[in-house]
Amino acid sequence: MLPRIREAIAAAVRAAAKERFGADVERVVLERPPRIALGDLACPIAFDLAKALKKAPRAIATELAPALQLPEGVRQARVEGAGYLNFFLERAPVVRALLAGSVSAAARPEKVIVEHTNINPNKAAHIGHLRNAVLGDVLVRSLRRLGYPVEVQNYLDDTGVQVADVVAGLVHLQGVRTVAAAAEVVRDRRLPGGPVYAKGFAYLCWDLYAEVGRTYAARPETKAWRDEVLQAIEAGDNETARIAALVVEAIVSAHLATMGRLGIAYDVLPRESDIIHKHFWAKAFAMLKEKGAIHLETEGKHAGCWVLRLSESEEFAGMEEPDKILVRSTGTVTYTGKDIAYQLWKFGLLDADFDYDRFRPAWDSGSVEAAEIPAEVRDHPLWRTAHAGGAADAPPFGRGDRVFNVIDVRQSYPQKVVREGLRALGYAGEAERSTHFSYEIVGLSAKAARELAERFGEEYRLSPEDEQKPFVEMSGRKGLGVKADDLVELLLERSRAEIAARRTTDAATGATEAERDARAIAIGALRYFLLKVGRNKVIAFDFDEALNFEGDTGPYLQYSLVRTDNIFRKLEEKGLPAAVAPDGLPEDGWDDDLWGIALDAASTPDVAERAVDTLELAALARHAFGLAQGFNTFYHRQPILQEPDPVVRNRRIAIARIFRMEMSRLLELLGIPEPGRM
Repeated sequence: MLPRIREAIAAAVRAAAKERFGADVERVVLERPPRIALGDLACPIAFDLAKALKKAPRAIATELAPALQLPEGVRQARVEGAGYLNFFLERAPVVRALLAGSVSAAARPEKVIVEHTNINPNKAAHIGHLRNAVLGDVLVRSLRRLGYPVEVQNYLDDTGVQVADVVAGLVHLQGVRTVAAAAEVVRDRRLPGGPVYAKGFAYLCWDLYAEVGRTYAARPETKAWRDEVLQAIEAGDNETARIAALVVEAIVSAHLATMGRLGIAYDVLPRESDIIHKHFWAKAFAMLKEKGAIHLETEGKHAGCWVLRLSESEEFAGMEEPDKILVRSTGTVTYTGKDIAYQLWKFGLLDADFDYDRFRPAWDSGSVEAAEIPAEVRDHPLWRTAHAGGAADAPPFGRGDRVFNVIDVRQSYPQKVVREGLRALGYAGEAERSTHFSYEIVGLSAKAARELAERFGEEYRLSPEDEQKPFVEMSGRKGLGVKADDLVELLLERSRAEIAARRTTDAATGATEAERDARAIAIGALRYFLLKVGRNKVIAFDFDEALNFEGDTGPYLQYSLVRTDNIFRKLEEKGLPAAVAPDGLPEDGWDDDLWGIALDAASTPDVAERAVDTLELAALARHAFGLAQGFNTFYHRQPILQEPDPVVRNRRIAIARIFRMEMSRLLELLGIPEPGRM
């Protein structure tokens, strides 16, 4: 109901500004005042008009107020402060509408593509990858809540140097030279003559990848292994290429299981190898040459390279060497070149498409049991680009109207180049609708590293130099980082301990419920920790903060839901009604405590819209936390179970019901599961 009222107020403000001052106002901003006593919505239109009208904002607002035709649901408009036009809503109709249930957002026609996660398929995922995936997933959930059709892509770089290095380690360090031998390593989770990796092949590759990096550093001549493998992968149809495909398949399944246990699903997995096989870059290259956007360097250090001209773009002004190499003198295409081709395909501008096959991951990866993955993720149709043929019943992919690429801030320059590539081809609109959703890295504190070392071994032990740093950046090459599944395991252990201290679980069903609730709490703690910090801030991971069951945490939000369910259960035990019909609510008596929760609950669509517009998804976490705090304050000030007056009690029950519905929707938006008990 609130979005409709906001639209009506905005229309009334525009009409009043036109009538009173002859001003054409395109955008009307409506904000929440700092206190309910000042109103429910505040409009700063007078400040926007002050310069053009050469009047004080308060004088403008004073003239506008009586010219307003107040829409239905608004009882008063009042001038406040230095010139804000504040609106007071009819409270009972809003409460009734909220209690009746929210209306789904109107469907929007623009298809949105969100690409996120994109982990190199060469080792287990770490917490930095989780930040990407969680941010991308909440963006997807928010867009869908706002009515957009969304396609979720998880790009697989199956031909890159990281995969090549793991394959080089298998072939040259471990003597695994056949597909049969590689399949045995994947199946048995052990290298020839080595220990079994109980947590799976992805953990084995974590160590192997670090070992290859150490080998390269100690014996530089061994770096030739990488080129050898890369050439074999590109050539295809050879044993090394087939080993690489086997490695990628196993690692991708492990990554999908890791993200799946967090409730994260995808629609399609585009593979870099298919971009090559389908000659996407060749088509993009021809387009760029035809437009004169790239040129062949004939002298200097870039002689023989094809370069995208950027020196005339304001976005790259002042750079010492702004032009970007897309094709090296060796004829190989850079990552940025392939990304331009991929971005053109996303917008349906390439006159080419992939073939697709269903991809069915091996959900039980060793580190993650299939039972830990929600059914809605396991059952979600997942497609992958196919090297040839493909399924006839594959749905259409790509052809988006807007594209979000969720990639960390270190990729800002390449992402700018991709947008500039679109502009150079004449696709200025698509360039504007191509958004880099950047975020800062996740660091590891020395304290967190020591805790990990105590639990999982010396691989987490920092050097004396790293011990002195405020945080240490994740490095797969060094083997340093909080493995995502290790983190979840620690969270689960502490959640189980907390639940064991709070309840008795003698029966088998009780033990099953306790485990389910422990998983919900662990996932809620992790997702909220990664979401509550602004995307442009580095997260220095801290176990104590993430695992806190009180305060600004996921478990705090979950507990607020459990508390409302306990209230309804106790009402029923006392023989009192635990629900109230919307038409049974009175017109008056909606004091500020009650109204504040209703207004916060009604504001979620606006918060989600702003969060998407600014890409500050932390605003959703703050909104949920504020709503939970408001309910807990209300609960202590205005008890429900002890209230003897049925009319007063029904008002409070209605607010508790509204809170319960909206917090449940917010947790779904944040991807936080609901536990049955805490």
